[in-house]
Amino acid sequence: MPGPGFFFFGDEERREVEDVLSSGYLSRYGSDDNPDFKQKVYTLEQEFAQLIGTRHAIAVNSGTSGLMAALIAIGLQPGDEVLVPGYTFIASMSAVIAVGGRPVLVEIDESLTMDPRDAEQKITPRTRVIMPVHMLGNPCDLQAILDLAHKYNLVVIEDCCQALGASYGGKRVGSYGALGVFSLNSYKVINAGDAGILVTGDSELYRRAFAFHDQGHLPLRKGVEIGNRTILGINMRMNELTGAFALAQLRKVERILAALREKKGLFKRLIQALDIRGLSFRRINDPLECATLLTVQFETEELADRVALALASKTVFYSGWHVYNNMEQLLEYQPWGGGRLYHKNMLPRTDSLLRRSINLSVGVLDPGLGSDFGISVLSSEDEIERKAEEFGRLVRPLMV
Repeated sequence: MPGPGFFFFGDEERREVEDVLSSGYLSRYGSDDNPDFKQKVYTLEQEFAQLIGTRHAIAVNSGTSGLMAALIAIGLQPGDEVLVPGYTFIASMSAVIAVGGRPVLVEIDESLTMDPRDAEQKITPRTRVIMPVHMLGNPCDLQAILDLAHKYNLVVIEDCCQALGASYGGKRVGSYGALGVFSLNSYKVINAGDAGILVTGDSELYRRAFAFHDQGHLPLRKGVEIGNRTILGINMRMNELTGAFALAQLRKVERILAALREKKGLFKRLIQALDIRGLSFRRINDPLECATLLTVQFETEELADRVALALASKTVFYSGWHVYNNMEQLLEYQPWGGGRLYHKNMLPRTDSLLRRSINLSVGVLDPGLGSDFGISVLSSEDEIERKAEEFGRLVRPLMV
């Protein structure tokens, strides 16, 4: 099932897309003198930067592309190491490899985000970047990450792909690191099929990232500016149709987040009221998280397995997509025939936490995240109450 943005599709998205179709301009570039050119991608970038609180935003064709552009912008060199949590989408690792870097896997903590203590243990003379991931819409322990980066002179690139609109310490995630990257694919807070946004407050990083995403051109070019291209780049541009759809979704983001937080808050309170011994919740690092999922945790792996079976679900460890143990393309990766860098069970604390955790749906009902049981962003109060009662009826007998 798609992410929460899907359930808010309406006339606004249709009108924005029809606006582009009637204009005849499908590329992000067109004539400023022609009123038919609607500049949807440019408008999206301006409004997105304003939402996050950064000076610049670049619309790209995916979150993966955004991560690659961010790494190129900071000047990542072949062999440079990037600290990445072991629980994230494969793009956090593959983007690093694609631009010549080496992902170094880091344990997670009870928030299911990067553990700053283990991150410090993984720093070597080759470490260049810390890439914290605000996993499942929950901001990581950003202050600890920023302190670590300052101590060791490292660059922070925030992977915010699952956390559009989340805040930490009164500011939006994505505004703390040198750069931040968001995804707008089908499973995210807002949805444009496949798309991404890179944000930064640094004008030089903006110029470099823009150039990489647009064949080396300087920002907001007019035509093919021969002689002004700055670096070797590739084509990661967003088109006007995608930009139009994303723009309509972006203007609904506060409404979507408010609905998610309301539904999750009620669902969590009802489950807490069941007073089930041995059950706890994932640590949330800031109350203004995205609230797309409710993660319950248990004292033992055996108990979590029994609960998952009763819910016709699975523990996070077996959910597939986002667990390093299940990334066969990463586990089999051998740079230049130099042997495997990654292997199963290399992060024992992460493994234990994921074996003891179960994701309950709030806005993302996705078997790839293990969230087979739960509610939706459109669930009524009565439906949420029924689902909480069902949870208690299925789980309580197992807690003996």
